[in-house]
Amino acid sequence: ARLRRWYCNAMRESRRPPLFKREALSSIYDERASSFLCIDYLASNLKNTIFACVNQIKRWIVWLSRIHQCRGFGIQSPTDYAFVRYVVNEHWPYYAYAQFSGGDWLTRKLGRLYFRLANWCQPRWMLADEYQAYWKAGCHSVQFIPHLESVELARLTIEDRDSYDRLLSKCNGQSVLVIEGIFRDWQRWKAIEQDKRVGTTFDLYYCGILFFDKNRYHHHYTINF
Repeated sequence: ARLRRWYCNAMRESRRPPLFKREALSSIYDERASSFLCIDYLASNLKNTIFACVNQIKRWIVWLSRIHQCRGFGIQSPTDYAFVRYVVNEHWPYYAYAQFSGGDWLTRKLGRLYFRLANWCQPRWMLADEYQAYWKAGCHSVQFIPHLESVELARLTIEDRDSYDRLLSKCNGQSVLVIEGIFRDWQRWKAIEQDKRVGTTFDLYYCGILFFDKNRYHHHYTINF
């Protein structure tokens, strides 16, 4: 009888699944969790890398498509040539650039352009926006106010139609208006170019610049910026 009980107990033990200690199970789960986190991290990095590569390729395509319009090439007007050569496409490394290291590449690219615009225009009054530090670095005397009586230098986005009409009514022959993001709505930009109230326009792809001096020849420039 004792031998029979021993035999039955041995058979039951042999059919049970192996027992793991709690520490061993925890170790297995931790290893699996770490593996999943590693895979997720690699997938996220790969996605960001692909996105950055696509953006870089797009930037080169835009640049190459406008390569024959670099640095004022082909512009007959001395005034327009000087503006493109020494404001839009000025590559002099201003000391003020060192204080602007944040933001993505497009924010820095546009910010530096706005710095040069403010340095060139020297406006007295402007509307405050997210590029206020760049405007101020370019013109230390500028003051930012909530409403303008007349436009000296102002910026708005291509989608902001209400501000466009409101600001245009306050523009004069010395005004400069920047339309940011024109590549997001080319139809809207073409309509602005044909607006009879607008004089010379500069298409920089990432933004457009409007002049209102009716004494100058009405011309639309496409610039490699």
